[in-house]
Amino acid sequence: MEILLNIGILILSVVAMEAFSWVIHKYLFHGPLWFIHKTHHLPHKGYFELNDIFSIGFGLGAMWLMWLGHSDLSIGFWVGAGISVYGIIYFVFHDCFIHNRVKAFKSNSLYLWAIKRAHKIHHKSLQKKPATFFGLLWVDTKKLNSLKN
Repeated sequence: MEILLNIGILILSVVAMEAFSWVIHKYLFHGPLWFIHKTHHLPHKGYFELNDIFSIGFGLGAMWLMWLGHSDLSIGFWVGAGISVYGIIYFVFHDCFIHNRVKAFKSNSLYLWAIKRAHKIHHKSLQKKPATFFGLLWVDTKKLNSLKN
């Protein structure tokens, strides 16, 4: 039974990270932390951008939580593991699929198309505001369909 609870905590942590990421992307990255995040919206040379510091921060936070809970596999471990799983999903979807930082795969999936399209609409703005579509895995398809060209 305990393993089901731990898996539930891990899954809940992944879902919570999507919500948390939406909030911090909209209100912090496109707010007071824009001076860092704008490097992701502007053309750049090279593989890394200053915005990658956020991924490093989330990774360190996840590792810290996992370290705190590693001895008895307490809740901190499973929350950290959930953040790590979200980070892997983020890397695959955002960096590999959407931005092609790693040429990994293409897909004809309508869901993946919607994610990619929403992200491209988000990146149309090279300014802090206006911007839309702040999430990664959830897309408001009604809003997306109203913005199609």
